[in-house]
Parts: sequence; structure tokens; C-alpha cells
Amino acid sequence: MAQEPETLHLDISSEYFRMDSEEVRKARSIHWYARTDWGMAVLSYEDSSFLLKHPLLTQGSAKWPAQHGVTEGHFDRWWQKTLLVLEGDEHNRIRRLVNPAFSPRRIQPLHERFRSLANSLIDDWVGVGKTEFASRFAAPYATRILCMILGIDERDWKKIHQLASTIGLGLGITIQENIARIDEAIAELTRYAKFLVRSRRQSPRDDILSTLVETRDTDDGKLSDQELINLIILLIFAGIDTTRNQLALSVEAFSKQPDQWEKLAANPDHYAAKAVEEALRVNPIGRWISREAADTIQHKERTIEKGTTLHLFTLTSATDPAAFDNPDRIDLDAERAPHFAFGGGIHHCLGHFVARADIGIALSAMATRMKDLRVEEGAEWLPDSGNTGANKLPITFSRRF
Repeated sequence: MAQEPETLHLDISSEYFRMDSEEVRKARSIHWYARTDWGMAVLSYEDSSFLLKHPLLTQGSAKWPAQHGVTEGHFDRWWQKTLLVLEGDEHNRIRRLVNPAFSPRRIQPLHERFRSLANSLIDDWVGVGKTEFASRFAAPYATRILCMILGIDERDWKKIHQLASTIGLGLGITIQENIARIDEAIAELTRYAKFLVRSRRQSPRDDILSTLVETRDTDDGKLSDQELINLIILLIFAGIDTTRNQLALSVEAFSKQPDQWEKLAANPDHYAAKAVEEALRVNPIGRWISREAADTIQHKERTIEKGTTLHLFTLTSATDPAAFDNPDRIDLDAERAPHFAFGGGIHHCLGHFVARADIGIALSAMATRMKDLRVEEGAEWLPDSGNTGANKLPITFSRRF
């Protein structure tokens, strides 16, 4: 039997681990995967693309809480039944029922409200030449947009944001030390979701939340009450946490390339969509996509045993020099292969149309009103494993108008 090539070990549980480090680049240059304490890390674009669609690799995130010592409680029970980790007929049924609620046709009429919100938030601090971006823009923008989409009173945004941020800790490597707070947030958001369902049953509106309640009540019970509540919690959490953190990561990425920021500012209608894709490619919130081998498979020289966890590194694959020219740089005019920031296959992100729209509108609004963008000292980042983002992001800039 041929001997498997030497691979490096990556300590992805360390608070000092960085996806864009020389350590990870070296591991990628040596081989298509590396070893970790939580399974295989798939590093190359070619192999990530192939394995992401493999029929014998299922969603691998269900084990995440248990891998960190969390095997009971509100978060664990919710997580095991959330759409993110479901498989087979159960996953396909729920996704088929709710997909129409997140189509571009439903989201496009809200674009002007997104733009108006972005500009009103910028108005509050653009004249000062500096701001703390995470709290003064990313948090209220992401949360209030989620409120618009679901039809929630925007005056509740601070409470909802805090709950979503706390639940977001469940996707990071500090989950165990924060699990009491996370469980409490899940319990409170469950009560809030039940209140929202009751209110829409009594007084339906033209919003996604009413559409979901109608799907539950008129489609022969194909969406159970618990499935509806779990889905609403997921939408609130994912719709806020991902957009807020991705906006901060995007600003950081563009601050390093003022030429591309100026290109966006000069022609936002042309470059907004590409700006989103390039920011997601070089600096995604989701640092990896997890899969689990449902059966033993052979991939290249490696036998992947049943039950093996694979982490497909999104940033590493999307900056692979074997697949991209100048891979670490944003290039708004380049034709790029698709990135995997929204996952892939049957688990491709349900809300990707929303995320692409609201992030593109936000980046365009900022670029047209701000130049000389810089991230200052004092930025506070979440660990660079699982999901990441900024707790604080002080920025300075010059005002365009």
C-alpha cells in the first residue's frame, strides 16, 4: 500500500490561530488537507469544490456542540433540529416550503429601504471622520434590515441584536464557557418567536413572517409549530450575526486596498455585486464548512473513514493560487471562480439573496460618502475559527460629501 504523504497539524482551537497565516499557506502548499483535533481541514479549491458536492458527505455541524462538551440544554436541542444541520427528507421538505419567502422577487422591493437606512446611519457620524463601525453601523444596519424583512418593530432592534449576538457565540470555539448565556438567549428568543407567531395569526401582514405562518397553517401541517419556531430563531440569529460580522470583515478587507474602494465609489451600480463577492472570497465570516462522511469514501490517496469530520476552509480555498490569480487581493474587474462563503450543494445558504443585497447596498453607500478608509488600533476580533467577526472596529476616513 502506498504511504500517505506527510501533512501538517493545524491547531484550529487556539485563540491565536489565523486562517490567513503563513502556517496555513504552508500547509496548503504541502498538501490538499491538514490534520486538526476536530478532523480533516480541506485546504485547496479543487478538493473543496469536489467534496462540497459529494453525495456521501452530509452536513457535519451537528457534532459541533458535543465536540466542545455541550450535550444538553436549550441551544443543543435547538441546534440539533435547526435547518443548518438537518439532512434528507426532513431538510428537503422544510427548505422547499420556505424557499419562496426568500426569493429575489420578495427582497427587491425592500432595496430602497435598505439604502435609506444605510445613509441615515452614515449621516450620524460621517461629519466626524471616525466611528466605531461595529456598533454604529454594522449592528443597527443588520438588525433593522432583519426587522424589515420579517416585519418586526424596528424599535426592538437592540434587544434582538443582543440575543442574536449571544447565540452567535455558539458557533465559536468559546461555546462551552458561554453556554449558560447562550441557553438563556435561546429560551428568550423562543418566547419572542412564539409571540410573533401569535400576532401574525391574529393580524397577518405582507411580510416574510406572515408567509411562514401561513405556510404552517395552510399546507396540511407540513411545517410543525416547533419547526416554525426553530426556523424563526434561525432567521433572526443568522440574518443578524452573519451580516453584521461580514460588513466588518468587508470594511477591513477594503481598507487594505484603497484603489478598489475608489473603483467602487466611482461606479457603485456596476461594482456593488462584485464588491460583495470579492469581500466574501478574501474575508468570509464562515471560516469553514463542516461535512461528515456518511460512509467510507476514497478521495485521491486518502481513505476517509465513515464518521470523519471534514472542515472545508472557505478562505483558504478561495485564495488558493492554483485557482485564482493574485488570490489574496480584491480585484473588482477579475473574473473569479465561485467562492464557498455561502456553503454549497443542498445546504447552500437560504438567505444568500438577502445577504448579497444588503451588504452590496451598505458597501456602495459607504464608498460613495467616505474615502481614505482606515482601520485604527483597538479593533477586537472574535477567534478566527468557525465563525468570526469584529466586536469593535474603530475606523477613520475622509468625507466625500
